[in-house]
Amino acid sequence: MSTVDILFWIFATLSVGGGLSMVLSRHPVSAAMFMIISLVGVAALFVLLESFFLAVLQVLVYAGAVMVLFLFIIMLLDVGPGASKINFSNWKTGLIGFGASCLLIFLLSALLSPGEDTLSFGQSWTVINNSTAPAPVDALVFSTDISAFGYALMTKYMLPVQISGFLLLAAMIGVIILSKRSGTPSSNS
Repeated sequence: MSTVDILFWIFATLSVGGGLSMVLSRHPVSAAMFMIISLVGVAALFVLLESFFLAVLQVLVYAGAVMVLFLFIIMLLDVGPGASKINFSNWKTGLIGFGASCLLIFLLSALLSPGEDTLSFGQSWTVINNSTAPAPVDALVFSTDISAFGYALMTKYMLPVQISGFLLLAAMIGVIILSKRSGTPSSNS
């Protein structure tokens, strides 16, 4: 067993364990922290696959920005451990989960199994060859180089990036204004 195999099993266990702990956690802040652990484990698996750009994006976007947003909303709403409105007993919840899992496994096996008497969608796909179609004049060339991605993002797609940035800024300002306590008396009298 090589070092990469050992690291794979460590990070896979970390990812699955973090996900299970997130689902089983009763407190929402703890669940969000377990989700961060799971996302960092997935980023480490991306590093093992030598996909460093996806690993950095996983940590920055999901484990960083999205989880900070989740934690901000959880703390803004002041959600406690007993905030669930649905009160199922444990055996009913387990039975519903088991039934949903069996249905999902049945549907996936029906869709992915080859055979004529099952729903096999994979056999009817045809390969489309676009080698004779002319490429558009301003088409970007596919490259795995990060500098080509950054150049395209900051030249051709500069306006959508700026618009999305301003929309996110407006949303953040709106959340801050809405989250202010209205019970504080103002000094205008």
